[in-house]
Amino acid sequence: MAKTPEKNLVADGTDANADIRRFIDSLDDKYRMLVVLKAQLYGNRWEPMLEDLKNRLEGKPYIFKLVNRIKDDIDRIDRMKSFEADHKVDLTEFIDIT
Repeated sequence: MAKTPEKNLVADGTDANADIRRFIDSLDDKYRMLVVLKAQLYGNRWEPMLEDLKNRLEGKPYIFKLVNRIKDDIDRIDRMKSFEADHKVDLTEFIDIT
């Protein structure tokens, strides 16, 4: 996936926005793809995606077949989910998902 342009941050220059910008800039294409999938397939929620991945690991039915790096994707999601909670943001508001 090619790097997508990010949406503009509101009120540039604040410490919170600088933290968000640094975090977004640190995300590689694997992370960005997960944000896109969160928005487009899972109603902007991490929990259904995590459930799909964990179900796939356990051999249970799942909705969407990602790639063979499920554990890595779970770790990526946990990192982004934690960042969103800590900063009270939704990364889909800052990364172009189209």
